[in-house]
Amino acid sequence: MSDLNLFNLDEPVSIAIPLRFGGIQPNAYGVEEACAQTYKTEKIIGDTRLGGSCNFSQVKLIPQCNGTHTECVGHITHERIHVHECLKDALMLAFLISVEPMSAAETTDSYAVPLEKGDKIITRDKIKIALEKLEKLFDQINGNTKFPTALIIRTLPNDEGKLTQKYVDSTSAPFLSTEAMNLIVQRNFNHILIDTPSLDRLYDEGKLSNHRVFWQVERDSCEITKDTRLNHTITELIYVPNDLEDDIYLLNLQIAPFNLESSPSRPILFKRLDKSSTSLRSLYS
Repeated sequence: MSDLNLFNLDEPVSIAIPLRFGGIQPNAYGVEEACAQTYKTEKIIGDTRLGGSCNFSQVKLIPQCNGTHTECVGHITHERIHVHECLKDALMLAFLISVEPMSAAETTDSYAVPLEKGDKIITRDKIKIALEKLEKLFDQINGNTKFPTALIIRTLPNDEGKLTQKYVDSTSAPFLSTEAMNLIVQRNFNHILIDTPSLDRLYDEGKLSNHRVFWQVERDSCEITKDTRLNHTITELIYVPNDLEDDIYLLNLQIAPFNLESSPSRPILFKRLDKSSTSLRSLYS
């Protein structure tokens, strides 16, 4: 399954949300919008329309809040750890699963802080059922080959409103239960990609418990240990088009080489070429 010839490299599909400077953008926590301005001095102007020789802009943004971004463990540690030094995998296999969150009243799953009536939870059972279908498919195709190291989570319902959604309160976005996060860690995924602004509840008293579970940072701690998963990443605020089926993909996770704990990112998916022998739809029937 690691053979690149098994994937359609001629038709890449981006699951990043384009960041429209000066336009409508997704936003988490109501922070200042990302903006880009023409660079101007007395001697230089970065706009050909204004007489400049070329176009260049000065950009201001908060990667974690203004669009698709990838984080490393430095997001929650005192030590300044840079995401481009943590992401070692250029190409990786990925499972894409779709899950419908449940209301807090419908599940016995838990979270680090008390759940509220309007909370929408991505539960362990939903993740488990979706994963088992793809694991079965993977076994049929590959036998004992190692499972994909990346997990892409698309929440349902899924519509283009996610491209410009404003996430301003705790109930405006689904999040993973503690049990769901533990299951993902047990399945040995190195990279998680999700179409919500956070793996965690937006306002969770600052605990970021799911981030800590994934990176193996102790509860309420901002220190790394020998067990901390330094080469694991979390990508948030993606958008997966509806025409991409739940399946096995080749993933190219592209980031900027910023010396920061997170970076704007562009995850690219490549579809499998031959699905004739095994149809994913048959697993859902």
